[in-house]
Amino acid sequence: MSRRSIILAVLAVMPVAPQVALGAESATSVYLLGSKGSMAGITPPPGTYVTDASYYYGGEASGNAALSLTLRRTGANNNLNGLPLIVDADIEVEGKAYYNIPTVTWVAPQKIMGGSFGASLMLPIGWKQIDGRIDARANVDLPDPLPDLTGGQQLSIHDADTAFGDPLISAFLGWNEGNWHWNVGVLANVPLGSWESDQLANIGFNHWAFDVSAAMTWLDPKIGFEISAAAGFTFNTENPATDYKSGTDFHVEFALMQHLSKQFAIGATGYHYQQITGDSGAGAVLGDFKGRVTGVGPAVNATFAVGQLPVMTSLKWIHEFESENRLEGDMGFLTITIPLGPPPVGP
Repeated sequence: MSRRSIILAVLAVMPVAPQVALGAESATSVYLLGSKGSMAGITPPPGTYVTDASYYYGGEASGNAALSLTLRRTGANNNLNGLPLIVDADIEVEGKAYYNIPTVTWVAPQKIMGGSFGASLMLPIGWKQIDGRIDARANVDLPDPLPDLTGGQQLSIHDADTAFGDPLISAFLGWNEGNWHWNVGVLANVPLGSWESDQLANIGFNHWAFDVSAAMTWLDPKIGFEISAAAGFTFNTENPATDYKSGTDFHVEFALMQHLSKQFAIGATGYHYQQITGDSGAGAVLGDFKGRVTGVGPAVNATFAVGQLPVMTSLKWIHEFESENRLEGDMGFLTITIPLGPPPVGP
Protein backbone atom coordinates (compact mmCIF):
# COMPACT_ATOMS: atom_id res chain seq x y z
CA MET A 1 0.00 0.00 0.00
CA SER A 2 1.15 3.54 -0.77
CA ARG A 3 0.73 6.56 1.50
CA ARG A 4 -1.67 8.02 -1.07
CA SER A 5 -3.95 4.96 -0.95
CA ILE A 6 -4.03 5.10 2.84
CA ILE A 7 -5.07 8.75 2.74
CA LEU A 8 -7.81 8.06 0.24
CA ALA A 9 -9.14 5.12 2.24
CA VAL A 10 -9.52 7.11 5.45
CA LEU A 11 -11.72 9.66 3.72
CA ALA A 12 -14.33 6.98 3.13
CA VAL A 13 -14.70 6.25 6.83
CA MET A 14 -14.37 9.70 8.37
CA PRO A 15 -16.33 9.99 11.63
CA VAL A 16 -20.01 10.86 11.40
CA ALA A 17 -21.88 11.13 14.68
CA PRO A 18 -25.50 12.21 14.49
CA GLN A 19 -28.33 11.02 16.61
CA VAL A 20 -29.79 7.63 16.06
CA ALA A 21 -27.88 5.38 18.38
CA LEU A 22 -30.47 3.93 20.64
CA GLY A 23 -30.81 3.82 28.16
CA ALA A 24 -31.45 7.42 28.32
CA GLU A 25 -34.58 9.48 27.63
CA SER A 26 -36.82 7.49 25.26
CA ALA A 27 -34.13 4.76 25.35
CA THR A 28 -32.17 6.87 22.84
CA SER A 29 -28.75 8.51 22.99
CA VAL A 30 -27.14 11.22 20.90
CA TYR A 31 -23.96 9.46 19.77
CA LEU A 32 -24.34 7.33 16.64
CA LEU A 33 -22.79 3.96 17.39
CA GLY A 34 -20.89 2.55 14.44
CA SER A 35 -19.90 5.93 13.04
CA LYS A 36 -16.23 5.21 13.75
CA GLY A 37 -14.20 2.09 13.13
CA SER A 38 -11.74 1.52 10.31
CA MET A 39 -9.17 4.34 9.98
CA ALA A 40 -10.61 6.03 13.08
CA GLY A 41 -7.24 7.39 14.18
CA ILE A 42 -6.13 8.81 10.81
CA THR A 43 -6.68 12.49 10.04
CA PRO A 44 -7.04 13.32 6.31
CA PRO A 45 -4.68 15.80 4.63
CA PRO A 46 -5.50 19.53 4.37
CA GLY A 47 -8.54 20.27 2.26
CA THR A 48 -12.33 20.23 2.18
CA TYR A 49 -14.36 17.02 1.91
CA VAL A 50 -18.02 16.24 1.39
CA THR A 51 -19.45 13.02 2.86
CA ASP A 52 -22.89 11.56 2.35
CA ALA A 53 -23.79 8.91 4.92
CA SER A 54 -26.83 6.64 4.81
CA TYR A 55 -27.76 4.93 8.06
CA TYR A 56 -30.51 2.37 8.68
CA TYR A 57 -31.46 0.78 11.98
CA GLY A 58 -34.14 -1.73 12.93
CA GLY A 59 -34.59 -3.12 16.43
CA GLU A 60 -36.98 -4.34 19.09
CA ALA A 61 -37.41 -3.79 22.81
CA SER A 62 -39.62 -5.08 25.60
CA GLY A 63 -40.18 -4.35 29.29
CA ASN A 64 -38.60 -1.16 30.63
CA ALA A 65 -36.94 -0.21 27.34
CA ALA A 66 -40.26 -0.44 25.51
CA LEU A 67 -41.99 1.48 28.30
CA SER A 68 -39.46 4.29 28.03
CA LEU A 69 -40.14 4.65 24.31
CA THR A 70 -43.91 4.89 24.94
CA LEU A 71 -43.65 7.38 27.81
CA ARG A 72 -43.34 10.24 25.33
CA ARG A 73 -46.87 9.51 24.08
CA THR A 74 -48.32 8.69 27.50
CA GLY A 75 -46.91 11.79 29.19
CA ALA A 76 -43.53 11.38 30.87
CA ASN A 77 -44.38 13.72 33.75
CA ASN A 78 -47.53 11.88 34.80
CA ASN A 79 -47.59 9.90 38.03
CA LEU A 80 -47.48 6.28 36.89
CA ASN A 81 -48.34 4.96 40.38
CA GLY A 82 -45.43 2.57 40.64
CA LEU A 83 -45.43 1.82 36.89
CA PRO A 84 -48.18 -0.86 36.89
CA LEU A 85 -47.45 -1.54 33.21
CA ILE A 86 -44.35 -3.49 34.17
CA VAL A 87 -46.36 -5.78 36.46
CA ASP A 88 -49.72 -6.04 34.74
CA ALA A 89 -48.91 -5.82 31.03
CA ASP A 90 -46.54 -7.11 28.40
CA ILE A 91 -45.01 -4.26 26.38
CA GLU A 92 -43.19 -4.65 23.08
CA VAL A 93 -41.85 -1.97 20.75
CA GLU A 94 -40.31 -2.12 17.28
CA GLY A 95 -38.30 0.82 16.02
CA LYS A 96 -36.98 1.62 12.56
CA ALA A 97 -34.95 4.60 11.42
CA TYR A 98 -33.24 5.87 8.29
CA TYR A 99 -30.98 8.91 8.28
CA ASN A 100 -29.18 10.72 5.49
CA ILE A 101 -26.31 12.73 6.90
CA PRO A 102 -24.54 15.21 4.60
CA THR A 103 -21.28 16.35 6.16
CA VAL A 104 -18.69 18.96 5.24
CA THR A 105 -15.22 18.53 6.76
CA TRP A 106 -12.34 20.99 6.57
CA VAL A 107 -8.73 20.26 7.54
CA ALA A 108 -6.43 23.24 8.00
CA PRO A 109 -3.09 23.51 6.17
CA GLN A 110 -1.34 24.81 9.30
CA LYS A 111 -0.15 22.62 12.14
CA ILE A 112 -1.39 23.13 15.70
CA MET A 113 0.61 21.57 18.54
CA GLY A 114 2.36 19.50 15.89
CA GLY A 115 -0.92 18.02 14.66
CA SER A 116 -3.53 18.54 11.96
CA PHE A 117 -6.65 20.50 12.95
CA GLY A 118 -10.05 19.97 11.38
CA ALA A 119 -13.73 20.76 11.85
CA SER A 120 -16.98 19.43 10.43
CA LEU A 121 -20.67 20.28 10.21
CA MET A 122 -23.41 17.64 9.95
CA LEU A 123 -27.03 18.34 9.00
CA PRO A 124 -29.00 15.08 9.31
CA ILE A 125 -32.44 14.50 7.89
CA GLY A 126 -34.22 11.35 8.95
CA TRP A 127 -37.25 9.11 9.12
CA LYS A 128 -38.19 7.22 12.25
CA GLN A 129 -41.07 4.88 12.99
CA ILE A 130 -42.15 3.41 16.33
CA ASP A 131 -44.74 0.63 16.64
CA GLY A 132 -45.74 -0.67 20.05
CA ARG A 133 -48.17 -3.10 21.64
CA ILE A 134 -49.42 -3.26 25.21
CA ASP A 135 -51.09 -6.56 26.25
CA ALA A 136 -52.91 -6.24 29.58
CA ARG A 137 -52.71 -9.29 31.84
CA ALA A 138 -54.93 -7.57 34.40
CA ASN A 139 -56.73 -4.23 34.68
CA VAL A 140 -54.17 -1.51 33.87
CA ASP A 141 -54.68 2.17 34.70
CA LEU A 142 -52.77 3.88 31.91
CA PRO A 143 -51.78 7.53 32.21
CA ASP A 144 -53.61 10.07 30.06
CA PRO A 145 -54.21 10.32 27.16
CA LEU A 146 -54.19 6.51 26.77
CA PRO A 147 -57.34 4.57 27.67
CA ASP A 148 -57.38 2.20 30.63
CA LEU A 149 -57.21 -1.50 29.77
CA THR A 150 -58.99 -4.50 31.24
CA GLY A 151 -57.41 -7.93 31.46
CA GLY A 152 -56.91 -9.47 28.00
CA GLN A 153 -57.21 -6.17 26.10
CA GLN A 154 -54.52 -4.99 23.72
CA LEU A 155 -53.48 -1.47 22.75
CA SER A 156 -51.43 -0.68 19.66
CA ILE A 157 -49.26 2.44 19.39
CA HIS A 158 -47.84 3.86 16.17
CA ASP A 159 -45.90 7.00 15.30
CA ALA A 160 -43.68 8.04 12.41
CA ASP A 161 -41.99 11.23 11.29
CA THR A 162 -39.66 12.55 8.60
CA ALA A 163 -37.83 15.75 9.54
CA PHE A 164 -34.50 17.46 10.04
CA GLY A 165 -32.49 16.37 13.05
CA ASP A 166 -30.21 18.37 15.29
CA PRO A 167 -27.14 19.86 13.59
CA LEU A 168 -23.81 18.64 14.92
CA ILE A 169 -20.51 20.48 14.91
CA SER A 170 -17.16 18.89 15.70
CA ALA A 171 -13.47 19.70 15.89
CA PHE A 172 -10.48 17.35 16.02
CA LEU A 173 -6.69 17.32 16.21
CA GLY A 174 -4.63 14.44 14.82
CA TRP A 175 -1.04 13.22 14.74
CA ASN A 176 0.94 10.36 13.19
CA GLU A 177 4.32 8.67 13.60
CA GLY A 178 5.34 5.68 11.51
CA ASN A 179 2.52 3.15 11.45
CA TRP A 180 0.73 4.87 14.34
CA HIS A 181 -2.02 7.47 13.90
CA TRP A 182 -4.13 9.06 16.64
CA ASN A 183 -6.49 11.97 17.23
CA VAL A 184 -8.74 13.61 19.81
CA GLY A 185 -12.02 15.38 19.15
CA VAL A 186 -15.11 17.06 20.56
CA LEU A 187 -18.64 17.09 19.15
CA ALA A 188 -21.69 19.18 20.07
CA ASN A 189 -25.35 18.36 19.42
CA VAL A 190 -27.26 21.63 18.79
CA PRO A 191 -30.98 21.28 19.69
CA LEU A 192 -32.50 22.83 16.58
CA GLY A 193 -34.06 19.73 15.00
CA SER A 194 -37.65 18.52 15.00
CA TRP A 195 -38.97 17.54 18.45
CA GLU A 196 -42.48 17.39 19.92
CA SER A 197 -43.33 16.48 23.52
CA ASP A 198 -46.25 14.21 22.53
CA GLN A 199 -44.42 12.45 19.71
CA LEU A 200 -42.70 9.06 19.90
CA ALA A 201 -40.68 9.25 16.69
CA ASN A 202 -38.69 12.39 17.36
CA ILE A 203 -35.76 13.12 15.07
CA GLY A 204 -34.17 15.74 17.34
CA PHE A 205 -33.41 15.62 21.08
CA ASN A 206 -34.40 19.06 22.43
CA HIS A 207 -31.27 19.27 24.56
CA TRP A 208 -27.60 20.02 24.18
CA ALA A 209 -25.09 17.18 24.32
CA PHE A 210 -21.29 17.08 24.10
CA ASP A 211 -19.06 14.16 23.18
CA VAL A 212 -15.30 13.93 23.76
CA SER A 213 -13.35 11.12 22.12
CA ALA A 214 -9.93 9.74 21.23
CA ALA A 215 -9.02 7.30 18.47
CA MET A 216 -5.97 5.38 17.25
CA THR A 217 -5.03 3.37 14.19
CA TRP A 218 -2.08 1.07 13.63
CA LEU A 219 -1.63 0.33 9.93
CA ASP A 220 1.32 -1.46 8.34
CA PRO A 221 1.34 -0.55 4.62
CA LYS A 222 3.66 -3.49 3.83
CA ILE A 223 1.24 -6.17 4.96
CA GLY A 224 -1.95 -4.11 4.72
CA PHE A 225 -3.17 -5.01 8.21
CA GLU A 226 -5.03 -2.42 10.30
CA ILE A 227 -6.14 -2.22 13.93
CA SER A 228 -8.33 0.76 14.87
CA ALA A 229 -10.15 1.76 18.04
CA ALA A 230 -12.06 4.82 19.24
CA ALA A 231 -13.55 5.62 22.65
CA GLY A 232 -15.48 8.54 24.07
CA PHE A 233 -17.93 9.94 26.60
CA THR A 234 -21.22 11.74 25.88
CA PHE A 235 -22.45 14.35 28.36
CA ASN A 236 -26.12 15.41 28.20
CA THR A 237 -27.92 18.49 29.46
CA GLU A 238 -31.53 18.42 30.68
CA ASN A 239 -34.45 18.46 28.27
CA PRO A 240 -36.34 21.57 29.47
CA ALA A 241 -39.69 20.31 28.16
CA THR A 242 -39.62 17.01 30.09
CA ASP A 243 -37.27 17.81 33.03
CA TYR A 244 -35.29 14.71 32.00
CA LYS A 245 -31.49 14.59 32.10
CA SER A 246 -29.94 11.54 30.46
CA GLY A 247 -26.87 10.09 32.15
CA THR A 248 -23.32 10.06 30.80
CA ASP A 249 -22.58 7.49 28.09
CA PHE A 250 -19.36 5.60 27.35
CA HIS A 251 -18.83 4.14 23.89
CA VAL A 252 -15.96 2.22 22.34
CA GLU A 253 -15.65 1.13 18.69
CA PHE A 254 -13.12 -1.06 16.90
CA ALA A 255 -12.12 -2.44 13.51
CA LEU A 256 -9.76 -5.17 12.31
CA MET A 257 -9.18 -4.77 8.57
CA GLN A 258 -7.06 -6.41 5.88
CA HIS A 259 -6.22 -4.11 2.98
CA LEU A 260 -6.05 -6.47 0.00
CA SER A 261 -5.09 -3.76 -2.49
CA LYS A 262 -4.85 0.00 -2.82
CA GLN A 263 -8.58 0.14 -3.51
CA PHE A 264 -10.13 -2.57 -1.31
CA ALA A 265 -10.20 -3.64 2.34
CA ILE A 266 -12.35 -6.09 4.27
CA GLY A 267 -12.66 -6.98 7.93
CA ALA A 268 -14.73 -6.83 11.11
CA THR A 269 -16.04 -3.88 13.10
CA GLY A 270 -18.13 -3.38 16.21
CA TYR A 271 -18.93 -1.36 19.31
CA HIS A 272 -19.90 -1.45 22.96
CA TYR A 273 -22.12 1.15 24.63
CA GLN A 274 -22.46 1.56 28.40
CA GLN A 275 -24.31 4.25 30.33
CA ILE A 276 -22.09 4.99 33.32
CA THR A 277 -24.28 7.44 35.29
CA GLY A 278 -28.02 7.25 35.84
CA ASP A 279 -30.74 9.42 34.39
CA SER A 280 -32.13 12.16 36.64
CA GLY A 281 -34.72 14.92 36.86
CA ALA A 282 -38.45 15.00 37.54
CA GLY A 283 -39.17 13.33 34.21
CA ALA A 284 -36.96 10.30 34.87
CA VAL A 285 -39.83 8.18 36.24
CA LEU A 286 -37.96 4.93 35.50
CA GLY A 287 -35.07 5.89 37.79
CA ASP A 288 -31.43 5.45 36.74
CA PHE A 289 -32.43 3.48 33.63
CA LYS A 290 -28.82 2.71 32.64
CA GLY A 291 -28.48 1.10 29.24
CA ARG A 292 -25.90 -1.01 27.44
CA VAL A 293 -25.48 -2.87 24.16
CA THR A 294 -22.77 -4.60 22.12
CA GLY A 295 -22.61 -5.12 18.36
CA VAL A 296 -20.29 -6.69 15.78
CA GLY A 297 -20.33 -7.30 12.04
CA PRO A 298 -18.45 -7.13 8.71
CA ALA A 299 -17.04 -4.02 7.03
CA VAL A 300 -15.78 -3.23 3.51
CA ASN A 301 -13.88 -0.18 2.24
CA ALA A 302 -13.50 0.58 -1.47
CA THR A 303 -11.98 3.43 -3.49
CA PHE A 304 -12.62 4.12 -7.16
CA ALA A 305 -12.26 7.03 -9.58
CA VAL A 306 -14.90 9.03 -11.42
CA GLY A 307 -12.78 10.75 -14.04
CA GLN A 308 -9.98 12.38 -12.05
CA LEU A 309 -12.02 12.49 -8.86
CA PRO A 310 -11.44 9.82 -6.19
CA VAL A 311 -14.58 8.45 -4.58
CA MET A 312 -14.17 6.72 -1.22
CA THR A 313 -16.82 4.36 0.14
CA SER A 314 -17.36 2.35 3.30
CA LEU A 315 -20.09 -0.20 4.01
CA LYS A 316 -20.72 -1.93 7.34
CA TRP A 317 -23.42 -4.07 8.95
CA ILE A 318 -23.55 -4.61 12.70
CA HIS A 319 -25.73 -7.00 14.71
CA GLU A 320 -26.46 -6.07 18.32
CA PHE A 321 -26.70 -8.34 21.37
CA GLU A 322 -26.57 -8.19 25.19
CA SER A 323 -28.76 -5.08 25.26
CA GLU A 324 -30.33 -3.62 28.39
CA ASN A 325 -32.80 -0.70 28.51
CA ARG A 326 -32.36 -0.12 24.78
CA LEU A 327 -33.52 -1.40 21.44
CA GLU A 328 -31.61 -4.42 20.12
CA GLY A 329 -31.32 -4.96 16.40
CA ASP A 330 -29.24 -4.45 13.27
CA MET A 331 -27.70 -1.42 11.62
CA GLY A 332 -26.36 -0.73 8.13
CA PHE A 333 -24.06 2.19 7.36
CA LEU A 334 -22.88 3.40 3.93
CA THR A 335 -20.62 6.45 3.50
CA ILE A 336 -19.44 8.09 0.27
CA THR A 337 -16.75 10.78 0.46
CA ILE A 338 -15.45 13.11 -2.25
CA PRO A 339 -12.69 15.73 -1.85
CA LEU A 340 -13.47 19.23 -3.10
CA GLY A 341 -10.29 19.86 -5.05
CA PRO A 342 -7.47 17.83 -6.58
CA PRO A 343 -6.71 14.41 -5.05
CA PRO A 344 -3.87 14.26 -2.52
CA VAL A 345 -0.48 13.49 -3.98
CA GLY A 346 2.27 11.30 -2.64
CA PRO A 347 4.42 8.27 -3.38
